Amino acid sequence: MASLFTAVAVLAVLSGGLCEEKTFLQRAGVAFNNREYESVLTVTNGEQFGNWTWAEMCPDKFFAVGFSIRVEPNQYGSDDTGLNGIRLICSKDERRSFLYSIESHTGYFGDWSQPQYCPSGVLTSFQIRVEPYQGLFGDDTAVNNIKFRCSSNPTLEGPGMTWGEYGSWSQECIDGGICGIETKMEDYQYGLDDSALNDVRFHCCAKLQQVRWRVK
Repeated sequence: MASLFTAVAVLAVLSGGLCEEKTFLQRAGVAFNNREYESVLTVTNGEQFGNWTWAEMCPDKFFAVGFSIRVEPNQYGSDDTGLNGIRLICSKDERRSFLYSIESHTGYFGDWSQPQYCPSGVLTSFQIRVEPYQGLFGDDTAVNNIKFRCSSNPTLEGPGMTWGEYGSWSQECIDGGICGIETKMEDYQYGLDDSALNDVRFHCCAKLQQVRWRVK
C-alpha cells in the first residue's frame, strides 16, 4: 500500500511539472477590511433604491486586476433585475498565480460570468450602465453593466444587459489602483419589483503607500 501511495505521489509531481503554473483563487470577504485606502471612486448616475452595504478589501499589497459580474438574463415579461453583483479579482504581482476575490453584498439572481483581466496592470476607474427609474408601475433594473479601465489603458466591459445608458467615468486611482468595493443593494422584494444592484463605489490604494507601511 505504501508503494502505491509513493507511485501516485511521483506521478502527481511529474504531471504537475508538465502543466502550466496553477492559479489559486481564494475568497477574501471582510478579512482585510482594516486596510487603509487613499480615496473612493464614485459616479453620479447610480439609482435610488436600497442601501449601501459593507465594504470588502483586497489584502495588503494586492490590487484588482480583473472582474466578473452576476447578471440575470432577460425574463421576457417577468421581473428583470439586470446586474446583481460585481466580483473583483485581486493580485499581488503580474504573475497572478495567487488571487483573492471580493464582492461586497450581491443580489440573488443570475449567474457569474467568466472573469476578465487587464492584459497587464490594475483596474483604475469605472463606468456603469444604468436604467433610470421606470415609474410606479414600471420594471426597474437600475445597474445593468459596468466598464473598467486598466492602468495599461485597455477598457474591459462586462457581459451585462443593454437597458439604460452609460454615465460619465469615475475619477482614476492615482499611483496605484482599485483595492476595495462597496455596493448599494435593494433588498429582496418578495414578489414585488426587484432592482438588485443600484450603485457601486470602489476604493483606491496607492502603491507608494504600500512601501511606507512596510517600513513602519
